[in-house]
Amino acid sequence: MSFMLKPGTAWSDAYDRCVSAVPEAFHDDRVLNHWGGFWQRDGRPSPGVSPVDGTAIAGPPRLDRAVASRAVQASLDEHRLWRHTPLAERKARVTAALEAMTAHRDLLALLLVWEIGKPWKLATADVDRCIEGVHWYVAEIDRMVAGRTPLHGPVSNIASWNYPMSVLMHAMLVQVLAGNAVIAKAPTDGGLACLTLACALAAREGLPITLVSGGGAELSPALVRGKELGCVSFVGGRDAGGQVATSLADLGHRHVLEQEGLNCWGVWEYGNWELLTGQIRKSFDYAKQRCTAYPRFVVQRSLFHEFLAAYLPAINSVRFGHPLAVEAPDDPLPDLDFGPLITNAKVKELADQIDEAVAKGGVPLYRGSLDDGRFLPGQDTSAYLAPVAILTPPRSSPLFHAEPFGPVDTIVLVDTEAELLAAMNASNGALVATISCDEEETARRLASEVRAFKVGVNAPRSRGDREELFGGLGASWRGAFVGGELLVRAVTQGPDTERLPGNFPGYTMLPPSS
Repeated sequence: MSFMLKPGTAWSDAYDRCVSAVPEAFHDDRVLNHWGGFWQRDGRPSPGVSPVDGTAIAGPPRLDRAVASRAVQASLDEHRLWRHTPLAERKARVTAALEAMTAHRDLLALLLVWEIGKPWKLATADVDRCIEGVHWYVAEIDRMVAGRTPLHGPVSNIASWNYPMSVLMHAMLVQVLAGNAVIAKAPTDGGLACLTLACALAAREGLPITLVSGGGAELSPALVRGKELGCVSFVGGRDAGGQVATSLADLGHRHVLEQEGLNCWGVWEYGNWELLTGQIRKSFDYAKQRCTAYPRFVVQRSLFHEFLAAYLPAINSVRFGHPLAVEAPDDPLPDLDFGPLITNAKVKELADQIDEAVAKGGVPLYRGSLDDGRFLPGQDTSAYLAPVAILTPPRSSPLFHAEPFGPVDTIVLVDTEAELLAAMNASNGALVATISCDEEETARRLASEVRAFKVGVNAPRSRGDREELFGGLGASWRGAFVGGELLVRAVTQGPDTERLPGNFPGYTMLPPSS
């Protein structure tokens, strides 16, 4: 079977559409930064490469520290005006921006396909979650800001590449709705063009948005430690998050630092294997490149043979490949579970970790092949990794204690409830976890001892949308919790005596409904 790139979906097609839609933000040869109310042809453009097939794409125009500091000061000037804008006007302007994004929904999604390798269905879902989620906040914002005021300065957003719309752009629009100017650092590894298009549409409606690019170390003094900032919001890994936390330690900035944890799925006294097979298949969405993925299964040893009979059909049915490959021009885009990983360097890193884990005693239960993928003839496949499952990874392996951020599962066997809980709490805190157990009372009891912000019973948990709260326990989260009303509270000022729900150096306070 031979595949072709669906006509009209090439990177050049997508970029040309951006130039036509928002020429102020996209020049023929590069994208621009936005600060001080204008699109700026500054910074040093760096080359970009699509993980999909190695196509050259737009790279971030990196600013230096001095220009970034000027951008932050300009954002403060915008903030001082915007915070006094009536709520009705803020709602109207945000709604207009959402309508513009809806009109360009498919282009935003196509950019996500090329920049971060999302299959079409997941890419459109990312855009839709942003738009629909912010519409919900527009409808609910009056009660959320009653008795509260915007922060003293803009909100600085630094987020990883995997959810430019449903996480980063969504947060920025809610922060603006709440009365703050916002700053975003474009993710270095992907999402630049998508985020630039979304910000350009928002800027046209008069929203106080600053979008800059650059290295984390270079821009950190401005975007993390800047005295002008009212809040720092970070989404990423523990190493980078720890550096941000250290930088913030002596400043007293409001902060939201979402970091990774090893999210575990426990299987104990369980028998609904057909349900679990479907859930395991679904867990491979986007190659597990998300903070709420489940890469670790902790399984009761006496059930392992039944678990394996449910697990192998699930992993064997996973579909991956080039997200835009079709057999005929009029065919719909393929319904894939995942495309490439974010870079070929990430593939090499994981391949080395897999080989090392097996060499040191891990049992390779399943190793997929790229031959099973859906690719264009002769295309670069260096950023693709087929699914892998390893039983009992050695404790010395990074796969034992850290989230792989790729389609790699590890399975650990246990004999007692105490062993189950110890294995599920291996990473000192997580964002989500799940217990599959037929006896609900037992499941609830076990769930109460798992150190994760959300613990599902016989169903996975996720970040959630609209009113659903989100946070993390232990080392997976620092600062204020978000989601629902908490996202607005995190970026507004309440009474002087207010203690925000969150995980802070001096206290941890869970919201009632978590």
